[in-house]
Amino acid sequence: DVSSEVPPHSREDSGLGLYVHVPFCSTTCDFCAFYQEKPGPGDFRRYVDGIERELQLLGAPLPFTTVFWGGGTPGLLPPADIRRLGAVLRGAMSGEPAEWSIEMTPGCVTEARLEALAEIGVTRISLGAQSFQPRLLEALGRMHTREKIFSSYQMIRDRGFTNVNLDLMFALPGQTPEEWGSDLAEAVALEPDHLSTYCLTFEEDTALYVKLSKGQVVRDEETEIAFYHVAWDTLARAGFTHYEVSNYARSGHECLHNLNTWNMREWVGLGPVAASQFGGCRSSNTANLKLWLERLGQGVRSDEQVQPLSAELLAFDFLIFGLRLNRGVDLGQIRSRFGHDLAPSVSLYLDQLVADGLAVSSGRQFRLTPAGRLLVDRIGSELMSFET
Repeated sequence: DVSSEVPPHSREDSGLGLYVHVPFCSTTCDFCAFYQEKPGPGDFRRYVDGIERELQLLGAPLPFTTVFWGGGTPGLLPPADIRRLGAVLRGAMSGEPAEWSIEMTPGCVTEARLEALAEIGVTRISLGAQSFQPRLLEALGRMHTREKIFSSYQMIRDRGFTNVNLDLMFALPGQTPEEWGSDLAEAVALEPDHLSTYCLTFEEDTALYVKLSKGQVVRDEETEIAFYHVAWDTLARAGFTHYEVSNYARSGHECLHNLNTWNMREWVGLGPVAASQFGGCRSSNTANLKLWLERLGQGVRSDEQVQPLSAELLAFDFLIFGLRLNRGVDLGQIRSRFGHDLAPSVSLYLDQLVADGLAVSSGRQFRLTPAGRLLVDRIGSELMSFET
């Protein structure tokens, strides 16, 4: 099974990541549970002012090696605000980042925005296509058409961006494995450098969750498994390396920012609801634009739920997130990086995964098999029960 091979990684994850959360959306998709707000007059300006103030309070400049703008809809920012936010972030960097990503929806892609992104140094664009099927786009509450996906992608390539990801979703209400295979084929035909494929989840307080609770849509776990296999087979034949449960890349195009996070390095999160792992603590900002701005105006970051980072906690999360990577976890790094050994109960659990055919162990490397990757969320939850 080619999807079980351990992919090579020529660029080692390291350094300090910078995540910038842009909380603005023009509409709310039926599946989305992320904090977001419709922008009002002056909100973009106040938001960028807040990012600048938050960086001042952090003591920038800092040696950021990767930058990621997520949301919300970062691509909703007008070109002038993209340039201004880019200048603010540039002033906070002590060097040139190896990767600078931004999430965009097809409806937000314009030549003027792409020109602004290129000017500030963005190197990677993640385009939220989700599906090429008009019926499924409508079911998700997406506002773009399949034609807009194609035209937006072409604009991105024409502007010279050489690292482009497409986001796709599967196990959508009423979707068949054949339709999923068609979506993958259309995505592959565009020749992206990276593909992210996400199984639809039903988050509370979303329109889709309400439909699920009313029986208007149903989940079928057997069909979900079929979707995973379609993706594994299709993308392996197309030459993509499956390097994380939801992510596939051409050689050298793995997302460095996400690898940094999954491997328990440090990152700073800016903006409402953004999370950080920095300076020996893990924290998240308040999920409220107005309150975030008010606190910054008072000279304090809006960190909430601040948690000191112990060696045990980092080692445990390194294991849980590392199992999402197809290469698995180098168990020797738990001792060398964190000075901590796994508890005997955790080691016994890992041995049981091997006995059940859900994982393999070779030397210090421990990774899930294809059967184990289908259960990665359950395995992560079970491992968390050992956490003290």
